[in-house]
Amino acid sequence: MTESISPSTLKNWLHDGREIAVFDVREHGQYGESHLFYATPLPFSRLEVDVLRLVPRKQVRVVVYDGGDDGTAGVAQRAAAALEALGYTDVYVLEGGTAAWRKAGYVLFAGVNLPSKTFGELVEHAYGTPRITAKELAAKQASGEPLVVLDGRPISEFHKMSIPGAICCPNGELAYRIDRLVPDASTPIVINCAGRTRSILGAQTLINLGIPNPVYALENGTQGWYLVDLPLDHGKTRHYAPDSGSDALKPSAARLAERFQVPFVDAATVKQWEQDTSRTLFLCDVRTPEEFKARTLPGAQLTPGGQLMQAADQYVGVRNARLVLFDSDNVRAAVVASWLRQMGHDANVLIGGLDSGLDLAPAQTPRAPSLPEISAEELRQRLLRNEAVVVDLRASMKYRAGHVPGAIWSIRPRLVQDLQGETRSIVLVADEPAVAQWASRELGTSAALLAGGMEAWVASGQPQESSAHVPPDASCIDYLFFVHDRHDGNKEAARQYLAWETGLVQQLDARELAEFHLPHATGEAEVSPG
Repeated sequence: MTESISPSTLKNWLHDGREIAVFDVREHGQYGESHLFYATPLPFSRLEVDVLRLVPRKQVRVVVYDGGDDGTAGVAQRAAAALEALGYTDVYVLEGGTAAWRKAGYVLFAGVNLPSKTFGELVEHAYGTPRITAKELAAKQASGEPLVVLDGRPISEFHKMSIPGAICCPNGELAYRIDRLVPDASTPIVINCAGRTRSILGAQTLINLGIPNPVYALENGTQGWYLVDLPLDHGKTRHYAPDSGSDALKPSAARLAERFQVPFVDAATVKQWEQDTSRTLFLCDVRTPEEFKARTLPGAQLTPGGQLMQAADQYVGVRNARLVLFDSDNVRAAVVASWLRQMGHDANVLIGGLDSGLDLAPAQTPRAPSLPEISAEELRQRLLRNEAVVVDLRASMKYRAGHVPGAIWSIRPRLVQDLQGETRSIVLVADEPAVAQWASRELGTSAALLAGGMEAWVASGQPQESSAHVPPDASCIDYLFFVHDRHDGNKEAARQYLAWETGLVQQLDARELAEFHLPHATGEAEVSPG
């Protein structure tokens, strides 16, 4: 059995300056209700699918935990065993999980992307980022006053809901696109997101770059707009033109990087770092998904700059690792790195970027167990003969929207429990075959995979059924109602979310606050990590 460590030991490890990966291995909904500040979500259902991308160096200290006394006890030990089977050599389990952490006097946090969201609140305080309320913005729009509203979120989030008249320009693209989005140096610019963080960081990015325009963060974003009964747009796709990049702010980006002591490193140095077995290296392409798809560097992962600032734990699972950022314009990587340094990351910029010639070995994905596949028609015949049970491993909300008639919803931690006593053959349905393949290891019997998943089932003309309340909310451990309800017409949920976001800083202890490197009141930046 994997060695256990105490909460006090883990707390000290989190602040000792060495590399460490801390994984909450419960499912996303459970993680989002209550977790450690620096924990990275790595649901047991996706462990082998995601872990090598998050922790490419197998000698890193890895600590996993579950809830201890919330019905998830044992998941951490199962996850630790899976990690060791993949070759990780320094794995520990937090004894007693989150229950023991709280009992030891340490704070647990709700929500997601905690370091980034807390950082946003600290940025607003440190820089005094100007803001505008929803009513003030609406009045300016109604009066016909010239202004530009830019939404700092990815297009997928913008499409769901947006401020009328806004243009989608993710924060990581602002420095590269702003020259073509604003008509002159006097037009006011308003940056918004769904809540607060990206509004603040986007606005302060432009201010830090020294552009002459008046710049404001929209207070509380689309939620603030909705809470004062202003109508939101839905389904909009207006965004910057793909060929609208400009290096006009290259000198400003360079000055910003110098201000925050961002190191610039050449390809030869990064190749040497690749051979350093004592440090973890992440090569981060901060450009757009479209640019990444067209061309990138070997060994790089797609980390769009705005999202890397907003949700670093989706890309980097190791605290105190080396991050090397690159672009094609010598603008975006420098700006993003300036923020990451202030967040406490060892962020560097690759000289020459896309044209540097750097070539790193790509991260290896573990080979998933093979499963026999059956077609939609074969499954239909088995169901007619009552020879098979369908187990849907997709997201619970997708199951509710539509599934194979008679299918049960399950998830890897509960798979054995949900199939207890089942004697029919098992057919798994998943959006990603690897999720089902790894989940099948929990079963003591063989299973098959529906070839092509639900998409193939529907395409073949087979029926599907929906279930608005099955599985019940309490069973949807993969879904974080706390976050999603705020955008579904629930004003109280939106108010609670904003109160949660603005209250994050007060929950941090002195050591957690010390991990950030924001400017002092004098305007001089603290020394960033090296």
